[in-house]
Amino acid sequence: MNLAVASPIVVTGAAGFIGYHTASRLLQMGRRVVGLDNVNSYYSPQLKRDRLAELARQPGFSFHELDLADASGIAALVKSHEPDSVIHLAAQAGVRWSIENPRAYIDSNVVGFLSILEACRHAGVGHLLYASSSSVYGANTKLPFSVGDTVDHPVSLYAATKKANELMAHTYSHLYGLPTTGLRFFTVYGPWGRPDMAMWKFTKAILAGEPIELYNHGQMRRDFTYVDDVVESIVRLSARPATPNPEWNSAAPDPATSSAPWRVYNIGNHTPVELLRVVELLESHLDRKAIRRLVDIQPGDVPATYADVTALASAVGFSPATPISEGIARFVTWYRSYHGV
Repeated sequence: MNLAVASPIVVTGAAGFIGYHTASRLLQMGRRVVGLDNVNSYYSPQLKRDRLAELARQPGFSFHELDLADASGIAALVKSHEPDSVIHLAAQAGVRWSIENPRAYIDSNVVGFLSILEACRHAGVGHLLYASSSSVYGANTKLPFSVGDTVDHPVSLYAATKKANELMAHTYSHLYGLPTTGLRFFTVYGPWGRPDMAMWKFTKAILAGEPIELYNHGQMRRDFTYVDDVVESIVRLSARPATPNPEWNSAAPDPATSSAPWRVYNIGNHTPVELLRVVELLESHLDRKAIRRLVDIQPGDVPATYADVTALASAVGFSPATPISEGIARFVTWYRSYHGV
C-alpha cells in the first residue's frame, strides 16, 4: 500500500498529550492525519497550541477545532475525509476533577463518544480505536489487573464514563459490525505531558522549591507507562481491526472479547512503581531535593495499578517496557528545554 495516497486517519484529541504523539508518529510513517480537538482550558491551551504547531510542521497534517458535542460537525468531518480508521483520544481527563465537575465528563466522554460512534457507523469506518483507562478497574484489588477481570465497580465518575465507552462501543460492534478496540491506558508520562499529572506537577514544584503532596502517605503505586510505548501499541493495534472471538461463550462470557468485532487491551508497563521512587528519580535528575508532604488518599483514587499485558503482547507482539529511570530522564530533559530552565 502506498501510504502517501492511503486513506487518512482521524485522530481526536490531537492537541492533547497522547493524541499529539500518536499523530506525530503516524505522520512520520507517511500517513495523512486529520486532527480534531476543541483546545479547551482544562489545562494550558498554549501547551496544546504548541503541540499543534509541532504537528503542523510535518507534511500530511490538517486540523479542525471542533467539540465532540457537535454531533453534526463530527459526522460531516468523518464523512468528508473517509478515513480507514479513527483513533479517538479526546476526552475530559482527570479523576479528581470529575468529582467537582461531573457534567463535563458526561458531555465529553459519553455524549461526545456517541458523536464518534454515530459518525463512524454512518461513514463506514473500518476500525475505531478509543481511549479507555486503567481507572475502570475501580475497586478491584487482584493484581495485576487483567482484561479478563470484570470491571463493574468504578470509584470515580471518570472511571464510570470510560466503562460506559466500552459498553457503548460493544453495542455498536454488535449492532452494526463496527470493529472497535478499547485502550486501557495506565499512567502515561513523557515529553509534552499534562500539567495536571504527577510527573509534571512534581518537577515544577521541586524546581520552584515548593512542597509536593504525596497521597496515601507516599504509598501509591502506579504502572507508569512511557508515551512512546503507548504510541507503539496504538499504531500496531490500529493495523489489526478488532474481530469476533470464535470461541466466545455466552454462558461463560470473556470480558475482553465478544462474538462481535470488539476488543479491549491494557496498555501498561506491567511494572508498578511507588510514588516515593518517582520523587527520588526526579530529585536525582533535577539535582534538587523535594519538600515532601504526606497526605491521605483522595476520593476516587486507588492505591495501586498494575497491568497484565498478556493480551496485548499476544495480539501485536509488543508490550511497553521503557524503565521508569530512562523515561523520567527523557521527560526532565524535555521539561527543561520547553521551559528554558
